[in-house]
Amino acid sequence: MRQCKLIGLARSSLYYTPTGENDENLELMRRIDELYTRTPFYGSRRMMLELRDQGWPINRKRVQRLMRRMGLEAIHPKRRLSKPAPGHRIYPYLLRGVKIDRANQVWSADITYVRLRGGFVYLVAILDWYSRYVLAWEVSTTLDTSFCLSALEWALKKGKPEIFNSDQGAQFTSTDFTGRLADEGIQISMDGRGRALDNVFVERLWRTVKWEEIYLKDYTGVPDAIDNLGRYFPFYNFERPHQSLNNQTPAAVYFGIPKKTVRYQKLAMLQVGHATDRRL
Repeated sequence: MRQCKLIGLARSSLYYTPTGENDENLELMRRIDELYTRTPFYGSRRMMLELRDQGWPINRKRVQRLMRRMGLEAIHPKRRLSKPAPGHRIYPYLLRGVKIDRANQVWSADITYVRLRGGFVYLVAILDWYSRYVLAWEVSTTLDTSFCLSALEWALKKGKPEIFNSDQGAQFTSTDFTGRLADEGIQISMDGRGRALDNVFVERLWRTVKWEEIYLKDYTGVPDAIDNLGRYFPFYNFERPHQSLNNQTPAAVYFGIPKKTVRYQKLAMLQVGHATDRRL
């Protein structure tokens, strides 16, 4: 719809209705999400034991079903969000031993689960490895390719990486996604199966976003999630110092501009000012 395009809202978000899980299962999914964020190496058996310790008389079969519903699986084997589609080409991992020493050398993308009060959505982000700067993000109620492709288009408005790294999920191995990268002359790199650390910077981003933003809020629905995430990501990029960046912000490193300069402040104001442009 033209109105959705004008305000930057995905049609799937407009027509969103809460997913069909009862209140008890939704609460279990919230707890599983928190456990997985803290211990992504836990499979369904250890998840079941943790939940039982918390007072939930739950069996393993139910834990497995809810984890599948959320798109979660222990690091070994890789999470189900990373399951390639039949016939999609899998590209080799290009970053083993590569020194990352400049912005736009490597970008990376990943998808995570975001809980809502009455359901959940999926969040994709594109990150610059060198600076940890979040170039773009999108939400969707389904794990289709379109919201990942939309985030990529918005990221490409800022620049172009030499290498684009992702997992082997069907969204990133699709011909639409890889073809767009190829059109730009970008090298494509994909994590090895079961190797979450191949994309470690995005995994760290998800822990940060969840513990500093998502778990502190109780999103009532998609618009509320978009509104709050739309405030958090500019904070993450422009205000939050990173110890791994010598206490600089991702934006200061990405743009090569000291935080105290007028130009930096103008860039920060520009990001915050576009409330409907949630891709940054």
